[in-house]
Amino acid sequence: MVGAPPHGEGEPPIAASDTPASDATVAPRHPHPAAAGEGGHVKAGKWGLIIGAIGVVFGDIGTSPLYAMREALHHSKSGGTADLAILGVVSLVFWALILVVTLKYVVFLMKADNKGEGGTLALMALAQHAVGRRSGLIFILGVCGAALFYGDGVITPAVSVLSAIEGLRDAPGVSGQLDSFVVPIAAGILIALFMIQSRGTASMARYFGPLTLVWFLILAGLGIWHIFDDPSIFRALSPHYGVWFLFDNGFLGFVILGSVFLAVTGAEALYADMGHFGKSPIRTGWLWVVLPCLTLNYLGQGALVLDNRAAAANPFWMMVPEVAYWPVLIMATIATVIASQAVITGAFSVTQQAVQLGLLPRIDIRNTSESQAGQIFVPSVNMLLMVGVLALLVTFQTSTNLAAAYGIAVTGSMFVDSLLAWFIVRKLWKWSLPLSLLVISPLVALDLVFLTSNMLKIPQGAWFPLALGAGLVVLMWTWVRGTRILTTKTRKDSLPLTDLIDMLRARPPHRAPGTAIFLTSDPDIAPVALMHNLKHNKVLHEKNIVLTVRTTDRPRVDAASRITIEPINDDFKKLTISYGFMERPNVPKALGLCRKQGLKFDIMSTSFFLGRRSVVASASQGMPLWQDRLFIFLMRNAANPTDFFHIPPGRVVELGTQVSV
Repeated sequence: MVGAPPHGEGEPPIAASDTPASDATVAPRHPHPAAAGEGGHVKAGKWGLIIGAIGVVFGDIGTSPLYAMREALHHSKSGGTADLAILGVVSLVFWALILVVTLKYVVFLMKADNKGEGGTLALMALAQHAVGRRSGLIFILGVCGAALFYGDGVITPAVSVLSAIEGLRDAPGVSGQLDSFVVPIAAGILIALFMIQSRGTASMARYFGPLTLVWFLILAGLGIWHIFDDPSIFRALSPHYGVWFLFDNGFLGFVILGSVFLAVTGAEALYADMGHFGKSPIRTGWLWVVLPCLTLNYLGQGALVLDNRAAAANPFWMMVPEVAYWPVLIMATIATVIASQAVITGAFSVTQQAVQLGLLPRIDIRNTSESQAGQIFVPSVNMLLMVGVLALLVTFQTSTNLAAAYGIAVTGSMFVDSLLAWFIVRKLWKWSLPLSLLVISPLVALDLVFLTSNMLKIPQGAWFPLALGAGLVVLMWTWVRGTRILTTKTRKDSLPLTDLIDMLRARPPHRAPGTAIFLTSDPDIAPVALMHNLKHNKVLHEKNIVLTVRTTDRPRVDAASRITIEPINDDFKKLTISYGFMERPNVPKALGLCRKQGLKFDIMSTSFFLGRRSVVASASQGMPLWQDRLFIFLMRNAANPTDFFHIPPGRVVELGTQVSV
């Protein structure tokens, strides 16, 4: 599925289903940094993992009380002051938490794991495997889901941190004096957050869980304190108040659902981070800590507004006692920074998966920890996210304006998850058609309601994540289409490896000592680098290895299944190295495993030959000219294959050729 990169030899992976599923068991998962203590060892005990999960998985949804209730109340026809509006909003928020987060993700989707891993791309790979062939529809859904994730990754840090810093507007002693500094302070915090990414966050990550747990306890405490302002708020737990409120507001009620959805943004993190902590800690953390704390806080906000209708203007910050205002403000800022860090880390992980699955060109991915494989840093993605976040802050200025842009990317991603789940239940779990429809149809319908509601916000700012997602879809589509065209052209113009071996047997060339390794995406054709070496240098090494690096549709491949050796004759062997889509290739390390199968490498007498392709645009074939130029731009800016595969630079020989697409 993947050999050397496209401007190496051949193409990158197109989709996980290009390669037959590996029967290998999955290697032990590397813990997420927030779940690990110093030295990268997982904290002992289930509660250690639960607290770690609370810091990473629930950070985003834990900051929603800062603005979700306020935005939903503001959009009601009474402005949030009528009893029905207050009870209806709290009811809708509570049942959104139950239906979207608890039932859809915690109960159902977390069962659809790919060897313990979750997320849209992992689900796409699992769906491709379930279907048994490369499905264009599944591939498109996966691309769209990944693209929308980046849209969410830009907006979440901006709206979360800004909503916390806006607490300065009403802070005791400085009320009204720092209004003009809110955006610069938020921008400064976010810039600092992005700047420290290159140094890694392992040293701080062990505090994320405990700090976020404290934040949830603060949310619960504030809620309990204000529930007694009007205990009748418990009526809101009945779903009929939410339904009644929607009908009473007519079409406006449909608009309000887009604001209610703000309370469940971050729910997809339950699924995406499943591989970092496991199902049980995440489910326990949600059911016993996060859901009760959020419910109490929203009930407390509702009771406060029932007692004091002026509190509808900003219910969260008006529920904070003056004596505790500054500590809560500091903790809110810390919680939003942690939530932003989780999103940034998630963007790095999705990028790594996208590169391995062939959706993006090779990108410079760096490890920031020697002991934790999950600690990675992607400079280009980090820079683009920072620019996007700062652009949002400057453009929208307030969390209310940003809330209009927030949600549509998340609902789109959730909708994709539901559609991909259809292939899992039908093809992998072998459910009957009636049962599949009974389970999936309500999930799709719920997602569609929230998605269409959020689409009404397009003129107010929801266009931004859609535009960003559309741009990324075009980029991924161009990369995948371009690599396919390039591969097809390569195979058409190449000589089968068996024919070349027969020719060499008839007319033996001069032999050079040592071992030559030729990287290629198609082991059945003669690598371009091999052909050029014979043509120009007129030599053949004593030992020749045709090496193909493949990405499977599984997250990880264990060491026992990493390599496959196929002897062709005394001079040539085919070597296949398999990696999961969440792993980073390391060719020299994998070559060390060949010793167990009798194939030894002396790295100092081994030469790696890469075929570098120089692509030129062609207006008469392949893609449109603009897409050709975009593809060429992506190829030229892809990471060096030597660095990507961790090959010693001093042992690499690159031989180039020109090809038009």
